[in-house]
Amino acid sequence: MESEQQGRPFFFFSAGEPSGDLHAAELIRELRERFPNASFAGCGGPKMKEAGCRIDVPLTDLAVMGIGRVLWNLRLFLRYLRKVHEIFQKEKPDAVVLVDFPGFNWQVAKRAKKEGIPVFYFIPPQIWAWAQGRVKKMKRLVDHVLCPLAFEENWYRARNCDVHRIGHPFFEEVRKKELDRPFIEQLRSGPNGPILTLLPGSRDQEVDHNLSEMFNAVEKIRKQIPSVQPIIAAFKDSQADRIRRFLEKKERSIPVFVGRTPELMEAAVCCIAVSGSVSLELLAHRKPTVIYYRVDSLSHTVFRFFCRVKYITLTNLIAVDRLPNESIFYNNRWGLIPKEPSNHDRDLMVFPEYITPKDRSGEVAAHIINWLSDPAALQKKQEELSELLQWADADGDPVRNAADYFVKIFQNKISQKENL
Repeated sequence: MESEQQGRPFFFFSAGEPSGDLHAAELIRELRERFPNASFAGCGGPKMKEAGCRIDVPLTDLAVMGIGRVLWNLRLFLRYLRKVHEIFQKEKPDAVVLVDFPGFNWQVAKRAKKEGIPVFYFIPPQIWAWAQGRVKKMKRLVDHVLCPLAFEENWYRARNCDVHRIGHPFFEEVRKKELDRPFIEQLRSGPNGPILTLLPGSRDQEVDHNLSEMFNAVEKIRKQIPSVQPIIAAFKDSQADRIRRFLEKKERSIPVFVGRTPELMEAAVCCIAVSGSVSLELLAHRKPTVIYYRVDSLSHTVFRFFCRVKYITLTNLIAVDRLPNESIFYNNRWGLIPKEPSNHDRDLMVFPEYITPKDRSGEVAAHIINWLSDPAALQKKQEELSELLQWADADGDPVRNAADYFVKIFQNKISQKENL
């Protein structure tokens, strides 16, 4: 690679989710420190652009879930893939760096391999949970897997993948984030009681599916603790408008904030959140949380057929994985997993989780009421989270670890060429 020999590598990134856009941006900034003359381009969003990456495909604008919406945007995805392939052919990146978003990124990896470009998966998809057979695709299309969690590294290594654990970027991002302390104090100094933050998701579909049940839980909590102060985090203005219209129909007034999620977490005594990487951010803030994700009956049946882990919440997976005599995986290879976790598995949850086609707002409310009405129970949960965070955050700065790995790989390739 001529650009490597000159110390001027060209990195192509592909991130399709808002969280992936953020993680990619942090890695781009760190790689700029190691390779000052490097150039960056790719598929992503505003965070990557702010970090100095040329955005060829605004992929985060199309973060979708559900087969219907994927098919609706299929022609656009195919057009984007053609554009990516043209860039690979004309500009010959020295490395393609994928960040989660597997549906699109598998295709990016396929085109990169066709052009002989090394592929790095920075924060790979959770195939160990949903589609373990896709490890064959990972081995075929990806040269280097940079995974965040210990059990992931063990799982990939057992399947002969070139894997390197870097730690999870969320913990470091929370440490680096400068919070608006006056805003937090303003929230906490309100006339009402303890703050309960609701996090209904970053996708429109998640908000539509979960907001009503979260609202039902709030109503049940208010009957027991009238002073509770609920607040809602919205990912974007259009979602905030959506939430406010919902509240108007319910004739209820709950503050809704856009772009204030870290502050709303920090201000809260406890939270209700959808499943996803947000659970790690809540762990980093040490906030007792109930995970609630409402799905339809068909999706729940499909989930039970394909899921291979006992928990959907990353924080719970981390907590159970560190226990010597416990496994995060179900033993059965085929067939449906149980409709409900066993009492034993539920007792091990750090964040109680409900992935369900039914209204479970009563159970959700019961957990929050317990924490808000029993100081000893709240303190015990906070101490449990602090201990788990200390254990989970032992890898150091994940983005720096990833950048170190890139330096090592590039230096090795340069040395090999010089010895030819």
